[in-house]
Amino acid sequence: MERRKKVKGQSGATPSLAPEAEARLAGQVAAVVVALDAGADLAALTERLTPDPRDPQWDLHLMAAIGALGHPLIPALLAGLFGEATDKVRRKALKKTLHQLKSRGVAVPEDLLPREEVRLGAPRPGTVAVFVTPIFGNGESYVILEGPPEVLRGNFLVSLVNDREGFRECVLLNIKRQRQAEFWEHFRKQGLGDLLSPPPAYAVAMLDAAYTAHSESPGASQYGVLREKIFQYWGRPEAAPDLELTLPAVNPGEQARLLEESRKLALDPLFHSWLPGPEEIAPWLAKLQEVQDSPLVLSDQQKQVRIDAVLDEATSALYPSETRNDWGRRLLTMAYYLHLKGREEDSRTARAAAAELADPERSSLAGENPFLKGLVQFTLRLAWEAQQPKEEASPSGLVAPPGEGLLIRS
Repeated sequence: MERRKKVKGQSGATPSLAPEAEARLAGQVAAVVVALDAGADLAALTERLTPDPRDPQWDLHLMAAIGALGHPLIPALLAGLFGEATDKVRRKALKKTLHQLKSRGVAVPEDLLPREEVRLGAPRPGTVAVFVTPIFGNGESYVILEGPPEVLRGNFLVSLVNDREGFRECVLLNIKRQRQAEFWEHFRKQGLGDLLSPPPAYAVAMLDAAYTAHSESPGASQYGVLREKIFQYWGRPEAAPDLELTLPAVNPGEQARLLEESRKLALDPLFHSWLPGPEEIAPWLAKLQEVQDSPLVLSDQQKQVRIDAVLDEATSALYPSETRNDWGRRLLTMAYYLHLKGREEDSRTARAAAAELADPERSSLAGENPFLKGLVQFTLRLAWEAQQPKEEASPSGLVAPPGEGLLIRS
């Protein structure tokens, strides 16, 4: 049998657009053609096109389609749209498109694009990095930008930002290579060793949101001084991924199952900082003790109903309705971090719980949010077991781990 020749894939080919995006692209190109025929200037041409900083594939298709027109104004139009792009993908595509125009006889000025090599102190590719911690229960995260000292006059910008109050601190450090291991060890000793590296623009967006909303917060002025440099080398905040578009969508048919799974997700160490404190949980622990000490003879089912009522009451008090948007936003962020860690099922579970918190039409008949209720249930179990006599190997407590039912068998 004759062996078939293997066909090499075109690894550099740009993926096709979705049909609706193809139609939008065709409409914009047609509008540019009409404007060119009417003698429009660059400003009028630019108004007919919509580059998308969050979608490089759209920009590459737009660049190629406009570049195919071959009109004398096209090089300047492309330079105006994409000449300031800092990412490698767009800059490479722009240079290629301009080269193709030039080879077809279209005049392309030599100084059309800024010369990259004249930017003093520009870091080599791959020498800037970002690190973020998971978001804590109080809405705080550490954001660390790392880069060559010639960019920021320091190699680490360490910021603690709060999603409601802005910067808590922002410190620029210049740490020599032999001391950097100590820097990272300090974070590990503080329990902050689980760092993630999202796209740089995402970290920049976190910092810029804190700055624009609370420019008077501590550390905001330090960020403000460095802001334009950060945009230049780490990317602009508008280029950050949109989490609603980046995360895999949750099938409506799976929403109920994933919500139930979110009870177990509440036990994950990533969410330990989300647990209520001892003083916050104390009143509800006392109510559970009342159920245990009740003179009434209760069946397991009756006890379960009473315990569930305590859990619902505690969840409503500890996570009141006016804070639910905050918790939903934080949970969506954590869904993204789980996605970055490759934990796709847990990411979908967190996203389902976040969507339920963000839904203003959530029915009160559906009970408390399973994830938040799981946090309360786990905290009550820990507190209950902590107050039992140490000699009891299997204490006769009341609250089982989330997802296992509410009663513990002695």
